[in-house]
Amino acid sequence: MENPPQIVLLLFFLFSSAAVLSHAAEKFDVRSHLSTVTRYHISKGISENSFVPSNIPDQCKPIHLNLVARHGTRAPTKKRMKELEFFATRLGVLLENVKGQKSTVIPSWLRGWKSPWTGKHKGGELISEGETELYELGIRTREKFPELFNENYHPDVYPIKATQVSRASSSAVAFGMGLFSDRGKLGPGRHRSFAVTSESRASDIMLRFHDCCQNYKSFRKSQEPSVDKLKEPVLNEITQELVTRWGLNFTRRDVSTLWFLCKQEASLLNKTDQACALFTPSEVGLLEWTDDLDVFMLKGYGNSLNYHMGVPLLDDVIQSMDQAIMAKEDGLVPGSYEMARLRFAHAETLLPFSCLIGLFLDGPEFQQILNEQPLQPPLKPPQKRRWRGSTVAPFAGNNMLVLYSCGSVNETSKYFVQVLHNERPVQLAGCGNSDFCPFEEFKEKIAYPHLKHDYDALCTVESEKPKQTAPTSTFSRILSWIFSSSAKQTKESEL
Repeated sequence: MENPPQIVLLLFFLFSSAAVLSHAAEKFDVRSHLSTVTRYHISKGISENSFVPSNIPDQCKPIHLNLVARHGTRAPTKKRMKELEFFATRLGVLLENVKGQKSTVIPSWLRGWKSPWTGKHKGGELISEGETELYELGIRTREKFPELFNENYHPDVYPIKATQVSRASSSAVAFGMGLFSDRGKLGPGRHRSFAVTSESRASDIMLRFHDCCQNYKSFRKSQEPSVDKLKEPVLNEITQELVTRWGLNFTRRDVSTLWFLCKQEASLLNKTDQACALFTPSEVGLLEWTDDLDVFMLKGYGNSLNYHMGVPLLDDVIQSMDQAIMAKEDGLVPGSYEMARLRFAHAETLLPFSCLIGLFLDGPEFQQILNEQPLQPPLKPPQKRRWRGSTVAPFAGNNMLVLYSCGSVNETSKYFVQVLHNERPVQLAGCGNSDFCPFEEFKEKIAYPHLKHDYDALCTVESEKPKQTAPTSTFSRILSWIFSSSAKQTKESEL
């Protein structure tokens, strides 16, 4: 036999390659590829880069924390549950069409399948897994920042706000139970009561700005067909693959429903051997990309309106930090002023806010959004991308903005901001890719370019805007300012 060493090397290479491929297949976990339906603990296990956070100087102490959090894992909505019930009937038709054919490839679970949510009449609520996510987040937050949360509870020191949607307010309650556990006298857990306040859904421009912005609603409706067009080739290809693989005449709509079912089973039921097993890992990656593309184009960096409508929330965050600095400078003792502002809402809140503070960007991309230029859509697999729904806005996803007082650690800056996304410090493209940003620089380079926008001007449909009348006199403007300020103070005292 000629060249035996070369043959041995070739066999070694083939066995090594097979081992690598087998290991890669074993490592693939569909639960990490569910876009915004990803569970929080799974998302935290996804490592996207090797960034090493800054060491915060010992003399720097946290004096205030802002939290913007998405609700925890929830049940499918009533509309989507009905869709799954209709799909059960659809599956029966597909199986009946191949009844006379001898085939062993059709998975047995498809025969007689019923939706796990059959018989439920309501949906969209926070489930027990979602409660645990927020409860444990509350405990970890207190443990990480004991300086901020060792004061006696008062609603003015720790205001908690949520939208009027029950899964958000339930998430706020679960978080508060963890945050204030062992601080009261209620039950064996020594819990205590606390307040959660909400604005009306019709006027909540702080946490449900997407619901109140008419221009955004019109924009989104107009853009959805073009986004669907971008996803169409991928869905067509996967549909054909599934028809060939399983011998059932699936349509593109069937595949979309199967992918939705896969996400619900894997996330809510921890079941990956049914609907998810119909797809290969590469197909799962492509379907995840279609979801991420949708989120990017309609809720993220795809258009400046998507995030500029969140300026009331950004303004509220900046004001809260300014007030904390003022209290510190005035020598007020901790517990006599606000220590944290805690908010619980939705992916449609968290995503735009993440965009406003420039997360998941590099330097050139940050300049693009300052110039109100849309960014390029996320790259299609197998290419790498930063924008993944599973890390950007999973269930219970959150941003914490922690304000530090650093004394004289720096000649030019006394106060610094650190942003934690899902509890991890992140680099800020608008602050030279630092994760520990001077507060004045944060305001000047990151916040203020967005705060020049006015919510009403952005969101009011042109035909609804009041027509310009004759110029108002200075005296009239003064009266208007006085009465509007008075009305604002009255409203605030009622809240």
